[in-house]
Parts: sequence; C-alpha cells; structure tokens
Amino acid sequence: MANNPERLSLRQRLALEIWRKLEGDTAREHPLLQLFWECTLRCNLHCRHCGSDCKSVASQPDMPREDFFRVLDNIATHTSPHEVFVILTGGEPLMRADLEECGRTIYEKGFPWGIVTNGLAMSEQRFRRLIAAGMHTATVSLDGEEEDHNAMRGNEHSFQRAVETIRMMAAEPDFVFDVVTCANRRTIGKLSAIKELLISLGVRRWRLFTVFPVGRAAKDEELQLDNEQFRRLMNFIVDTRREGRIRVDYGCEGFLGSYEGKVRDRLYGCSAGITVGSVLVDGAISACPSIRADYHQGNIYTDDFWDVWTNRFEAYRNREWMRTGECAECKMFRYCKGNGMHLRNERGELLVCHLNRLK
Repeated sequence: MANNPERLSLRQRLALEIWRKLEGDTAREHPLLQLFWECTLRCNLHCRHCGSDCKSVASQPDMPREDFFRVLDNIATHTSPHEVFVILTGGEPLMRADLEECGRTIYEKGFPWGIVTNGLAMSEQRFRRLIAAGMHTATVSLDGEEEDHNAMRGNEHSFQRAVETIRMMAAEPDFVFDVVTCANRRTIGKLSAIKELLISLGVRRWRLFTVFPVGRAAKDEELQLDNEQFRRLMNFIVDTRREGRIRVDYGCEGFLGSYEGKVRDRLYGCSAGITVGSVLVDGAISACPSIRADYHQGNIYTDDFWDVWTNRFEAYRNREWMRTGECAECKMFRYCKGNGMHLRNERGELLVCHLNRLK
C-alpha cells in the first residue's frame, strides 16, 4: 500500500477525472433520489457516538405523519415517486407506535422506503408488520462484539437484540439490509472478529464508519482513531474486499486519495443536497441529517419543498466556496471538493481532512 495518499496511479487519476465529470453533471441536474425523514428524536439508547444527542424523551415532538405525507405529495407532482427512496431515521424510528401506518402510506403513495435502526425494539411480529407495510430495506447498527457494543450503546441487552434483528433480516428472502459499525479505538484491533461474527449471522453487506467531532462524540477521545489506526482501518477494508467473503465499504466520510477505488463500491463524492435531501423532525429542509443546522435551506411549514430543493441548495452544488484554509492550495480539491458537508462548522471551516489523516 502506498505511503503517500496523494500518489495516485494513472488508472486512479483517469477514473477520478471521469467521476469528476459525472459528478458535475449530476450536481447540475440534482435529481432527488434519497429523502431522509427524521421522524422522531426519541431513542431507547444513549449511544456514546450519537451526533444528535437523542434521548428517550425528546425536546422536539415527533413530526405528525400527515405533515410529511404532504411533502411526498408535493414531490410526486414533480418527479416519479418510484425514483425517490425514503429512509426513516431518528432518533430510533421504532419508537413511533405508528411506524407501520407511516410506512404503509409512504408505500401506497409509490415511494420505496426503509429504516435505520438499532434493533432494540424490533420483534418478529413487528418485523412482519413492517414488511407487510412495504419496508424494502434496513440498516442495523452493530458496533462490535457483545461487551464493546453494549458499552457503546449503554444497554446490556442491545447486542443481543441487534443480533436477533440481523438474524431475522438475513432469513427473509430477498430482503436487502446492511450492518453499520463504528470503528473506534476500542474495536480497531477486533475488526476481524466482528467480520467473522457478521458472516456467521448471514450478513452480506457491511459498512464501516469513523466518528466525526459533532454532538455527544465530540469530546470522547476513545472514539477517535489516531492516524495510524485510521490507516489500519483502510488496509483492513482493502484486504476484506479482496477476500470477498462479505461486501464491505467505508462510509461516505471523505476523500481518501490513493485508497479511492479500493475501499468503496464507488469513488468519493458527497451527495448531500445533490441527490440526497432530508426533512428533519422540526420541519427543516436539509440534505444529509448529519449536517448542522447552519446549512438548512428552508422549512416545510413555511416553504414549498420542491421549490427549496430546486433553488436553494447552491452551497451544496457548487462547492468552490470551500476552497479556503487547508483546502485553498490542495491539489486534490478537484476530486475532494472540500470533503463532506457534515464536516463543516458554522463558519464553513473544515473539521476533519481524511487525506491528511492518511499522510
């Protein structure tokens, strides 16, 4: 593996140039392909790495489902609902007693949908009801073996319930799901064991991510990989992909230089505000739910969603404004475009550069 992450092979440079052109075309067209609905801020866990600082009793009430349905009706007048995948997130979506009703109406309106869940409140009966309501996919969080996962999630039953949820999904014919794992200092040396666990559970798709300094995780040093550990993570993903026993990707965190094309199924690009939008629990119209409120573009209670999606996401679709600070003279900016939008603070400054972490 090359020590210099900026030393790209000719093949990588050609691929990145083609990808840059395609990404530019997509940004100009900005088709809405994914829509997150932050349907609740309530959560039944208290995770160390939570970027939202969710609680069992949230300061913001759940959004009434009829309000979100009006957004879907608005979208359907402008584009095919079959082309927009709705992802219910939170908080923990299973905290909503009406989740099945929400999903059924979303499905009846023609939108495919799925959820992001910790699995703690999932049961066989509820899983069957969600499938009957049209649930297409799910993402389940599993952050390590039992002791490490429960320590991360703050609940002694969390691991077992997540494993039971994964087993249910793996046993469902044609159901598409993945498992997402937060790699941290506690688990970086245990990734091979986690991999074997997931394979034994029937998992085919695995997504690894690292913590960025926002929310509850911002000052938790045990969650932050040092640069050497970060390189170990990239090399583990490369080796696991080469092995071919489980499909593993690094999350859409940032540009990775010479690791591009080796740790994901696609090259790096931040799709927030380009093909990905969000309706947050308070009605805010945003892009990725991980992006801070400074970059919200409107609110469904005062604005037309499609008008906002069409006309107010210029900061996401033309990122030349990010060419400041450490990005100003970086020769990789043409491919990176300033890293992910979720890594910018209220002043537009970059919080984390993945490329620098690999140097």
